[in-house]
Amino acid sequence: MNDYADWIGRSYSRSEPISERLMQEYRATLVGTLAEADVPVGLHWCLAPDTVTPDQLGRDCHPRTGIFLPALPLPRRMWAGGEIQFHAPFTSDDVVTRETTIDDVTFKEGRSGKLGFVTQRHVYSVNGAARLTERQDIVYREDPKPGQSILPTAADDWPGATTWRITPDSTLLFRFSALTFNGHRIHYDHPYATGVEGYEGLVVHGPMQAVWMMNLAAHILGRLPDRFSYRGLTPLICNLSVVIEARERDGHLDLRVRREGDGVATMAARTE
Repeated sequence: MNDYADWIGRSYSRSEPISERLMQEYRATLVGTLAEADVPVGLHWCLAPDTVTPDQLGRDCHPRTGIFLPALPLPRRMWAGGEIQFHAPFTSDDVVTRETTIDDVTFKEGRSGKLGFVTQRHVYSVNGAARLTERQDIVYREDPKPGQSILPTAADDWPGATTWRITPDSTLLFRFSALTFNGHRIHYDHPYATGVEGYEGLVVHGPMQAVWMMNLAAHILGRLPDRFSYRGLTPLICNLSVVIEARERDGHLDLRVRREGDGVATMAARTE
């Protein structure tokens, strides 16, 4: 199999100012799940997105592989997790530059079949000073096989956890997709999400779940965490109520998003 070594080290950068309109739209979309901050926590994922014309989109309506990401021989893509280091908060008059570099391409065999992983590094800076650095893990997967199903188990209770609750609906998914310029059809095209990619319904964005946990952490700490790592566990489907939970343990915060109906955790995170 191609080792994709020629992709490692490829980089590009682009810039965008933080606008009052963008902050207003972000706050209106994520009302009830944001910490108090001059610039809302997680807004960086709305800045300087990858933009292409319709003829450069793949079947999932992400930019076609081979443009910004390598064309691995696996058709399904999703945001698997990552880690963020916060160096300093953004301010409302910042012009932010994002530099993106591909760090690694690897393959492995998972419970559901072949998996490909692309690791990207993003550096968000203002006037040459890094405000935030990020590792982003993207996973490529095979199309689902008939009858293939892995049932997750309920998570243990966290007595005394700090909690927020939300039921993500299709309007929330649409607005978050628009904010982040994310065209992935699993978030708005029900026939595609269920019939092609094999999900039970529209899928709630992984980064939106990370935003919920990131903001709960900032709310508890009264500041940005130094480091925030997160990973997806199982898909969260639209219209299922969830609890966003945090507990303090050994000097850090453990966080998760957990479905209220069956207790299954869909994403987990940790702060340092």
